[in-house]
Amino acid sequence: MTTPGLDAILSERRQLLNLAYRLLGSLAEAEDAVQETCTRWYAMSPRQQAAIESPGAWLTTVASRICLNVLDSARARRETYVGEWLPEPLPGHTDSGAAADPADRITLDESINLAFLVVLEAMTPAERVAFILHDVFRYSFAEVAEIVGRTPAACRQLASSARRRIRAAQPSATTATQQAGIIRDFKQAWEAKDIDTLIGLLDPDAVAVGDGGGLATTFLDPIEGGEQIAHAWIEIARRRSDDMTFLERTVNGTPGVVAEQNGVIVTVFAFEVTDEKIKRIWVVRNPEKLRHWTTG
Repeated sequence: MTTPGLDAILSERRQLLNLAYRLLGSLAEAEDAVQETCTRWYAMSPRQQAAIESPGAWLTTVASRICLNVLDSARARRETYVGEWLPEPLPGHTDSGAAADPADRITLDESINLAFLVVLEAMTPAERVAFILHDVFRYSFAEVAEIVGRTPAACRQLASSARRRIRAAQPSATTATQQAGIIRDFKQAWEAKDIDTLIGLLDPDAVAVGDGGGLATTFLDPIEGGEQIAHAWIEIARRRSDDMTFLERTVNGTPGVVAEQNGVIVTVFAFEVTDEKIKRIWVVRNPEKLRHWTTG
């Protein structure tokens, strides 16, 4: 058996990065996990590499186990995180900068939007890994069991539990065109400081969550209630500096808004729209999570 060359291994990186981002919710951590996976591959001798029947399966197994370990340790780290922790938002491919940016290698689909990733954050590490591997990447439960160290039956139960969480949080169907229109109306009302229109666009039970990570100013506790959010956003508009502009952008494959200041994107706003009302707003200001965003 011939040892796969560099090109063959590099071709697996895209799949591994897609997997690791969905497992971890952080592109930075996903890149580290993929790098560690490849490092372990190249640490083996050519004979050891040649003895591996399916290098792709080996790489996926190693990457998944690394991600599982990261998820286990992340819970303790996030207990000391300043404020709420949100997944790292990704720009749409047309909004990203250099073509070599790893964000361009993430396939944008329904398993990548921020609402989906936030639900994944509430799962146990084992639930998340079992669900993503089986339901998103179509690995069999026997294969999942090898990766997570559980029986296939246990993995089936983990994925089933995760699936129930996803269904419970699933918003009513709203087309991308409808979402874009609602977000555009919200942005225009926000810029016009039209509080009545903002309240009308927000679900009465809407929730806004901010993530500054202690590195950028934002609200530490979630804002609950459409009217309370509208008042908070009017205050943001009043305090906006003259050199800040709000732009419509794609965030994790869905319509969103970014705030740009002096040519740099300093805030990303992602939305969940349910029954033509904005149900959730996620505000990411932690600069470490915005490094893949540029003015495009």
